[in-house]
Amino acid sequence: MTKIEHISCVIIAKNAQATIRETLKSLSNFSDVVVFSNNSTDETDNIVGEFANTNLVIGDFIGFGPTKNLAATYAKNEWILSLDADEVLTKKFVQNLSILHLQENHVYSILRINFYKNTQIKHCWGNDNLVRIYNKKITKFTDKKVHEKIIIKNLETQQIDGEVKHYPYSSITDFIIKLDRYSSIYAEDNVGKKNSSPSKAILNGLFSFFKTYFLKRGFLDGYAGLIIAFSHMATNFYKYIKLYELNRENIK
Repeated sequence: MTKIEHISCVIIAKNAQATIRETLKSLSNFSDVVVFSNNSTDETDNIVGEFANTNLVIGDFIGFGPTKNLAATYAKNEWILSLDADEVLTKKFVQNLSILHLQENHVYSILRINFYKNTQIKHCWGNDNLVRIYNKKITKFTDKKVHEKIIIKNLETQQIDGEVKHYPYSSITDFIIKLDRYSSIYAEDNVGKKNSSPSKAILNGLFSFFKTYFLKRGFLDGYAGLIIAFSHMATNFYKYIKLYELNRENIK
Protein backbone atom coordinates (compact mmCIF):
# COMPACT_ATOMS: atom_id res chain seq x y z
CA MET A 1 0.00 0.00 0.00
CA THR A 2 1.21 3.52 -0.83
CA LYS A 3 3.10 5.37 1.91
CA ILE A 4 1.27 8.49 3.07
CA GLU A 5 3.85 11.27 3.20
CA HIS A 6 1.67 14.35 2.69
CA ILE A 7 -0.69 13.99 5.67
CA SER A 8 0.20 13.97 9.36
CA CYS A 9 -2.05 12.08 11.75
CA VAL A 10 -2.55 13.89 15.07
CA ILE A 11 -3.97 12.18 18.15
CA ILE A 12 -4.56 13.48 21.67
CA ALA A 13 -4.59 10.76 24.30
CA LYS A 14 -4.89 10.21 28.03
CA ASN A 15 -4.68 6.75 29.60
CA ALA A 16 -5.57 5.10 26.29
CA GLN A 17 -3.68 1.82 26.73
CA ALA A 18 -6.79 -0.25 25.99
CA THR A 19 -7.15 1.03 22.43
CA ILE A 20 -4.16 3.02 21.20
CA ARG A 21 -2.04 0.07 20.02
CA GLU A 22 -4.70 -0.95 17.47
CA THR A 23 -5.09 2.69 16.44
CA LEU A 24 -1.36 3.04 15.78
CA LYS A 25 -1.19 -0.29 13.93
CA SER A 26 -3.75 1.05 11.47
CA LEU A 27 -1.47 4.06 10.85
CA SER A 28 1.57 2.08 9.71
CA ASN A 29 1.42 3.71 6.26
CA PHE A 30 1.74 7.23 7.67
CA SER A 31 5.22 8.68 7.87
CA ASP A 32 4.28 11.24 10.54
CA VAL A 33 2.03 10.43 13.50
CA VAL A 34 1.87 12.85 16.45
CA VAL A 35 0.51 11.57 19.77
CA PHE A 36 -0.06 14.39 22.25
CA SER A 37 -0.29 12.56 25.58
CA ASN A 38 -2.05 14.45 28.36
CA ASN A 39 0.08 13.22 31.27
CA SER A 40 -1.04 9.60 30.98
CA THR A 41 -0.40 7.41 34.00
CA ASP A 42 -0.91 4.02 32.34
CA GLU A 43 1.09 2.34 29.55
CA THR A 44 -0.03 4.75 26.80
CA ASP A 45 3.35 6.48 26.39
CA ASN A 46 5.27 3.19 26.36
CA ILE A 47 2.95 1.75 23.70
CA VAL A 48 3.44 4.86 21.54
CA GLY A 49 7.20 4.33 21.82
CA GLU A 50 6.86 0.96 20.09
CA PHE A 51 6.01 2.65 16.76
CA ALA A 52 8.87 4.17 14.78
CA ASN A 53 6.66 6.54 12.76
CA THR A 54 5.24 8.15 15.89
CA ASN A 55 6.31 11.35 17.66
CA LEU A 56 5.28 11.39 21.34
CA VAL A 57 4.63 14.83 22.83
CA ILE A 58 3.77 15.28 26.52
CA GLY A 59 1.51 18.20 27.41
CA ASP A 60 -1.41 19.37 29.52
CA PHE A 61 -5.04 19.01 28.48
CA ILE A 62 -6.55 22.48 28.03
CA GLY A 63 -9.90 21.48 26.52
CA PHE A 64 -10.50 19.40 23.40
CA GLY A 65 -10.46 22.18 20.80
CA PRO A 66 -7.42 24.07 22.15
CA THR A 67 -5.50 20.84 22.81
CA LYS A 68 -6.10 19.50 19.30
CA ASN A 69 -4.96 22.80 17.81
CA LEU A 70 -1.83 22.77 19.97
CA ALA A 71 -1.07 19.15 19.04
CA ALA A 72 -1.33 19.99 15.32
CA THR A 73 1.56 22.46 15.65
CA TYR A 74 3.90 19.48 16.13
CA ALA A 75 2.89 17.92 12.79
CA LYS A 76 5.41 18.00 9.94
CA ASN A 77 2.76 18.44 7.25
CA GLU A 78 0.17 21.14 6.65
CA TRP A 79 -2.55 18.53 6.05
CA ILE A 80 -3.84 16.98 9.27
CA LEU A 81 -5.88 13.86 9.91
CA SER A 82 -7.29 14.32 13.41
CA LEU A 83 -7.92 10.96 15.02
CA ASP A 84 -8.99 9.81 18.48
CA ALA A 85 -6.98 7.25 20.41
CA ASP A 86 -9.86 4.77 20.11
CA GLU A 87 -10.36 4.97 16.34
CA VAL A 88 -8.99 2.43 13.85
CA LEU A 89 -8.65 3.06 10.11
CA THR A 90 -9.75 0.29 7.75
CA LYS A 91 -7.49 -0.74 4.87
CA LYS A 92 -10.02 0.59 2.35
CA PHE A 93 -9.98 4.01 4.02
CA VAL A 94 -6.17 4.16 4.06
CA GLN A 95 -5.96 3.12 0.41
CA ASN A 96 -8.42 5.79 -0.71
CA LEU A 97 -6.73 8.43 1.42
CA SER A 98 -3.32 7.61 -0.01
CA ILE A 99 -4.45 8.41 -3.57
CA LEU A 100 -6.56 11.44 -2.68
CA HIS A 101 -5.64 14.72 -4.36
CA LEU A 102 -6.08 17.27 -1.57
CA GLN A 103 -7.44 20.71 -2.42
CA GLU A 104 -6.81 23.73 -0.19
CA ASN A 105 -10.42 24.95 -0.29
CA HIS A 106 -11.64 21.56 0.93
CA VAL A 107 -11.99 19.69 4.18
CA TYR A 108 -12.59 15.94 4.23
CA SER A 109 -14.95 13.81 6.28
CA ILE A 110 -14.84 10.24 7.52
CA LEU A 111 -17.58 7.65 8.02
CA ARG A 112 -17.22 6.39 11.59
CA ILE A 113 -18.74 3.09 12.72
CA ASN A 114 -19.29 2.86 16.50
CA PHE A 115 -18.79 -0.15 18.75
CA TYR A 116 -19.23 -1.11 22.39
CA LYS A 117 -16.45 -3.60 23.01
CA ASN A 118 -16.66 -5.57 19.72
CA THR A 119 -20.40 -5.09 19.14
CA GLN A 120 -21.48 -2.56 16.53
CA ILE A 121 -24.03 -0.10 17.93
CA LYS A 122 -26.56 0.61 15.20
CA HIS A 123 -29.27 2.58 17.02
CA CYS A 124 -28.08 4.45 20.13
CA TRP A 125 -25.16 5.91 18.22
CA GLY A 126 -25.50 4.83 14.62
CA ASN A 127 -22.77 6.00 12.24
CA ASP A 128 -21.10 9.43 12.18
CA ASN A 129 -19.97 11.63 9.31
CA LEU A 130 -17.24 13.81 10.79
CA VAL A 131 -14.88 16.34 9.23
CA ARG A 132 -11.42 15.17 10.26
CA ILE A 133 -8.94 16.17 7.53
CA TYR A 134 -7.98 19.80 7.07
CA ASN A 135 -5.13 22.10 6.14
CA LYS A 136 -3.83 23.75 9.32
CA LYS A 137 -2.76 26.82 7.32
CA ILE A 138 -6.39 27.32 6.25
CA THR A 139 -8.52 26.28 9.23
CA LYS A 140 -8.46 24.66 12.68
CA PHE A 141 -10.69 23.33 15.46
CA THR A 142 -12.97 25.69 17.35
CA ASP A 143 -11.74 26.73 20.79
CA LYS A 144 -14.60 24.94 22.55
CA LYS A 145 -13.41 22.74 25.40
CA VAL A 146 -15.97 20.06 24.52
CA HIS A 147 -17.98 19.31 21.35
CA GLU A 148 -15.21 20.90 19.29
CA LYS A 149 -15.43 20.89 15.49
CA ILE A 150 -13.21 21.83 12.58
CA ILE A 151 -14.23 25.23 11.23
CA ILE A 152 -15.61 24.65 7.73
CA LYS A 153 -16.97 28.10 6.81
CA ASN A 154 -16.33 28.90 3.12
CA LEU A 155 -14.82 25.44 2.57
CA GLU A 156 -16.12 22.48 0.56
CA THR A 157 -16.59 19.14 2.32
CA GLN A 158 -15.77 15.85 0.62
CA GLN A 159 -16.22 12.40 2.16
CA ILE A 160 -13.50 9.78 1.88
CA ASP A 161 -14.69 6.32 0.90
CA GLY A 162 -14.04 3.67 3.55
CA GLU A 163 -14.77 3.23 7.23
CA VAL A 164 -13.13 4.25 10.49
CA LYS A 165 -13.98 1.97 13.41
CA HIS A 166 -14.58 3.61 16.79
CA TYR A 167 -14.17 1.75 20.11
CA PRO A 168 -14.95 4.40 22.75
CA TYR A 169 -15.85 2.06 25.64
CA SER A 170 -14.35 -1.27 26.61
CA SER A 171 -16.11 -1.54 30.00
CA ILE A 172 -18.85 0.02 32.11
CA THR A 173 -16.13 1.75 34.11
CA ASP A 174 -15.13 3.63 30.94
CA PHE A 175 -18.64 5.11 30.78
CA ILE A 176 -18.39 6.31 34.38
CA ILE A 177 -14.95 7.87 33.89
CA LYS A 178 -15.93 9.65 30.67
CA LEU A 179 -19.28 10.94 31.91
CA ASP A 180 -17.54 12.50 34.91
CA ARG A 181 -14.85 14.05 32.72
CA TYR A 182 -17.18 15.36 30.01
CA SER A 183 -19.77 16.74 32.43
CA SER A 184 -17.06 18.61 34.34
CA ILE A 185 -15.61 20.12 31.15
CA TYR A 186 -19.09 21.22 30.04
CA ALA A 187 -19.82 22.86 33.38
CA GLU A 188 -16.47 24.62 33.56
CA ASP A 189 -16.80 25.84 29.97
CA ASN A 190 -20.29 27.30 30.55
CA VAL A 191 -20.12 28.69 34.09
CA GLY A 192 -21.50 32.22 34.11
CA LYS A 193 -22.65 31.81 30.49
CA LYS A 194 -25.64 29.47 30.79
CA ASN A 195 -28.28 29.02 33.46
CA SER A 196 -29.07 25.69 35.09
CA SER A 197 -31.13 24.23 37.93
CA PRO A 198 -31.81 20.87 39.60
CA SER A 199 -35.08 20.54 37.67
CA LYS A 200 -33.29 21.24 34.38
CA ALA A 201 -30.72 18.58 35.25
CA ILE A 202 -33.43 16.01 36.02
CA LEU A 203 -35.55 16.78 32.95
CA ASN A 204 -32.56 16.78 30.57
CA GLY A 205 -31.35 13.50 32.02
CA LEU A 206 -34.74 11.80 31.71
CA PHE A 207 -35.34 13.09 28.20
CA SER A 208 -31.89 11.92 27.15
CA PHE A 209 -32.69 8.38 28.30
CA PHE A 210 -36.10 8.45 26.58
CA LYS A 211 -34.61 9.77 23.35
CA THR A 212 -31.75 7.26 23.26
CA TYR A 213 -33.60 4.14 24.40
CA PHE A 214 -37.00 4.67 22.80
CA LEU A 215 -36.94 7.33 20.06
CA LYS A 216 -33.62 6.07 18.64
CA ARG A 217 -34.71 2.47 19.41
CA GLY A 218 -31.67 1.84 21.56
CA PHE A 219 -33.47 -1.19 23.02
CA LEU A 220 -32.67 -2.94 19.72
CA ASP A 221 -28.98 -2.71 20.66
CA GLY A 222 -29.76 -5.05 23.57
CA TYR A 223 -27.79 -4.94 26.78
CA ALA A 224 -25.35 -2.39 25.34
CA GLY A 225 -28.26 -0.11 24.42
CA LEU A 226 -29.41 0.03 28.03
CA ILE A 227 -25.92 0.90 29.25
CA ILE A 228 -25.53 3.64 26.65
CA ALA A 229 -28.96 5.16 27.30
CA PHE A 230 -28.37 5.24 31.05
CA SER A 231 -24.93 6.77 30.48
CA HIS A 232 -26.46 9.52 28.31
CA MET A 233 -28.97 10.20 31.07
CA ALA A 234 -26.28 10.40 33.75
CA THR A 235 -24.00 12.60 31.62
CA ASN A 236 -26.76 15.13 30.99
CA PHE A 237 -27.86 15.14 34.63
CA TYR A 238 -24.35 15.71 35.92
CA LYS A 239 -23.32 18.33 33.37
CA TYR A 240 -26.32 20.52 34.32
CA ILE A 241 -26.15 19.89 38.06
CA LYS A 242 -22.39 20.65 38.04
CA LEU A 243 -23.09 23.84 36.08
CA TYR A 244 -25.76 24.78 38.62
CA GLU A 245 -23.32 24.25 41.48
CA LEU A 246 -20.53 26.24 39.80
CA ASN A 247 -22.90 29.11 39.00
CA ARG A 248 -23.99 29.22 42.67
CA GLU A 249 -20.38 29.26 43.83
CA ASN A 250 -19.52 31.96 41.27
CA ILE A 251 -22.15 34.31 42.74
CA LYS A 252 -20.71 34.14 46.26
